[in-house]
Amino acid sequence: MFLLAQVLIGLVILIHGYIVWLEMFAWTTHGPQVFRSLRPELFPPTKTLAGNQGLYNGFLVAGLVWALLIADPAWQRHVATFFLGCVAVAGLYGAATAGRRILLVQTVPAALALAAVWLSMR
Repeated sequence: MFLLAQVLIGLVILIHGYIVWLEMFAWTTHGPQVFRSLRPELFPPTKTLAGNQGLYNGFLVAGLVWALLIADPAWQRHVATFFLGCVAVAGLYGAATAGRRILLVQTVPAALALAAVWLSMR
């Protein structure tokens, strides 16, 4: 179960790493392809806002990478729990306010990783 938790945390890291790249560096080029429900002319004026969101996603990635690097199992569990909880809550808010798809993309992987982390307790 410990290995599954690590793999799922890695999956959440990859998802949010992609979100960081999209929001901070590719908002006007790839953003319109990903967020088809928004009119293309909205992307240039919202580039700074998207970059700010991307930065916050970067902090979540950094926290989860940190969790994977912690040798002490108790501390690793606590740090992973905090950052996975942040991802899950952000996903719930996004699903409620922006689109239900966010629930599947962010909340479900974070919740599965969180469950694996706690089931792997030694």
